[in-house]
Amino acid sequence: MRVIKLLMMAVVLFGLAACSTKFKTYNGEEVTGVVVQKQKRMMHLVSKDRTLKSYRIGLGFAPDGDKIRRGDGRTPEGHYRINRRNPNSKYYLSLGISYPNNSDRQIAEEAGDNPGGDIFIHGRPKNFDKTERDWTAGCIAVTNREIEEIYAMVRDGTPISIYP
Repeated sequence: MRVIKLLMMAVVLFGLAACSTKFKTYNGEEVTGVVVQKQKRMMHLVSKDRTLKSYRIGLGFAPDGDKIRRGDGRTPEGHYRINRRNPNSKYYLSLGISYPNNSDRQIAEEAGDNPGGDIFIHGRPKNFDKTERDWTAGCIAVTNREIEEIYAMVRDGTPISIYP
């Protein structure tokens, strides 16, 4: 009887451990901005004038320069907002960036191009095996553990500035 109780407890504990979630909670200082430094491959979550957290990042497969058109592999540069979240992203979790803005659309239109879109901060897909740092189509990539934290900390509407 004692063995059965121990086995039942083990099953319950294993079941509880399996129920851990990718949705974390955050009760700290409000993140008032996200700052991305492309050349340094760093992203900082800031509260007013203080850095709360910093992360090493991966960028688009052709990271130098501003995004001009769909498919160019560049990560955009400029001032945007976090405008949506995707809890079911194929890249684990993701936060949408409001690219393209009106200026981006105008520049692309004048060049006869499509500016593209769907730029996110995201984690990694299942069975991630890339070794290169910059592998996205133009997004900002972090580890899955990091995107769990960022997803909890950053609210929709938060400004994001992406610098060269």
